[in-house]
Amino acid sequence: MHPRTAHWFADYAADHRHPTNRLTHKVAIPLIVFHIIAMLSWLPLGVVAGFPVTVAHIAWALASIFWVAHLPKGGAVLTLATLPMVLWGGLVPAPVVVAVAVFGWTVQLAGHAIWEKNRPSFLKNALHALVGPLFFAAVLVGDWRVPVPAAD
Repeated sequence: MHPRTAHWFADYAADHRHPTNRLTHKVAIPLIVFHIIAMLSWLPLGVVAGFPVTVAHIAWALASIFWVAHLPKGGAVLTLATLPMVLWGGLVPAPVVVAVAVFGWTVQLAGHAIWEKNRPSFLKNALHALVGPLFFAAVLVGDWRVPVPAAD
């Protein structure tokens, strides 16, 4: 693992020590990623080779490059897991996407407010908006072991 990625993961893990907060993130992060991709798919850019391209396609491609560059195995898993969101997220009715967004963010913020008693990592380092999903993909595929210190 690249030292910079290890540093980001250690920093991220330090903000996510409580097991219940980590559990809320396992639920909330996929929902948040989905709603962001779905909402970005509402912004058309044009048609390329007969295929409508949206901001979601570009954002997903750039995020995927970041993920794979920093953690090839976990990044590939995350890229493949989010591909259906990019392909079909724009087909989900707007009220459903908004409900998913509200629920996902509520769960995420509750994890920090109630159990962790800190602010979300992306508020101190915006890059953590990309690191968070990669962190949980890395844990899922065994590329990273979450340090488990005692919660305060």
